[in-house]
Amino acid sequence: METLRIAIVALRTNKLRSFLTLLGVIIGVMTVIAVVSIVSGLNEFVTEQLFSLSPDVFVVTQFGIITSREEFLEALKRKRINVDDARAVERLCSSCGDVGVSARSNQTLKREGEKLEEVQINGTTANMAVLSNLDLEAGRFFVDSEVDHAAQMVVIGSDVKTELFGQLDPLGRLVWIEGSPFKVIGLLRKQGAVLGRNQDKQVYVPLGTFRKQFGTRRSLTLFVRPAEGMAGLETTQDEVRGIMRARRHTAFGAKDPFGLISAGAVEAVWRQISAGAFALVIFISGISLVVGGIVIANIMLVSVIERTREIGIRRALGARKKDIRRQFLAEAVMLSLGGGLAGVALGMLISFVLSHAFPLPTKVTPGLVVVGLLLSVVTGFFAGYFPARKAANLTPIEALRYE
Repeated sequence: METLRIAIVALRTNKLRSFLTLLGVIIGVMTVIAVVSIVSGLNEFVTEQLFSLSPDVFVVTQFGIITSREEFLEALKRKRINVDDARAVERLCSSCGDVGVSARSNQTLKREGEKLEEVQINGTTANMAVLSNLDLEAGRFFVDSEVDHAAQMVVIGSDVKTELFGQLDPLGRLVWIEGSPFKVIGLLRKQGAVLGRNQDKQVYVPLGTFRKQFGTRRSLTLFVRPAEGMAGLETTQDEVRGIMRARRHTAFGAKDPFGLISAGAVEAVWRQISAGAFALVIFISGISLVVGGIVIANIMLVSVIERTREIGIRRALGARKKDIRRQFLAEAVMLSLGGGLAGVALGMLISFVLSHAFPLPTKVTPGLVVVGLLLSVVTGFFAGYFPARKAANLTPIEALRYE
């Protein structure tokens, strides 16, 4: 306790110098807390919400997962997926339990003088409500007969409801899409937005209506669920791949002329991207911690020189080498721990501000806070070890003579 008291007095004597010494540790720990909380929050969001595919559902698209410019240019040359492809998969795939079809376009919605631009219009089959895990707050989704007869009806997102209807109940009312009236039959539960993708500014219309209204030249997206669920996922993927390759007369050994995406594949790609960004920022914050440690070591060496006579007096009065060593180690660790506490607080503040000011989910856990504080303690210990050893090894007589 006496060692801690002396360390606190020494640090309070030079408040400004102590604060400036802490900046490197504060920045390093703050960066670690903020970045890890953001990455953890995004990973959890991606897993639970952003990609609404069930684990036992996979998607067949013209593009697939694009990770480079070359892949994008190659995908542009592929044949579009059309209704005949969807019918062929439904007819020929013996292991498929459910096959859904979707197409999309951005259009303007209007209602009694109100206008909402760049709304995502999804033309789908009736089973897409289940395949995409759509959660309805009110009303219903359309059925197969309404898809076949191109019924003029729509299921809207919560932002569309707020912008066009305000406090009114939208069910049974009309909205206009590109000059045509659509009756609102359902309202989706609010899902939020992240990474620039607003999941509430979209609507769903029957696929037949979509193709009648916006044309038939858009490439479709197929959603497939195996009859045996997860157990039959690989078998069904192989069967669908064979059907699609046969329809495009793809040579043996050639790449698939389409993209096949599963929830696991999307999550794996996301984790690769987030892991790369995480490693880069952690490396940068690690440099900040190293610089902070060097600054602490330098200041502690200066402190040893400034307090040489004090060390000599304490040694003359009976202080042992380990007492002096503990004193300076305690000062270095407390100095670094103070920076760690400030860094944790700032990191949590940044995380809180980002999650409330932007559609960016964050997650600060007790374990993350403990790691941040441990990093600061370890940095202080290693930074203070050499100065503490140097102070402990001073000869009492020479220390008393020091001017």
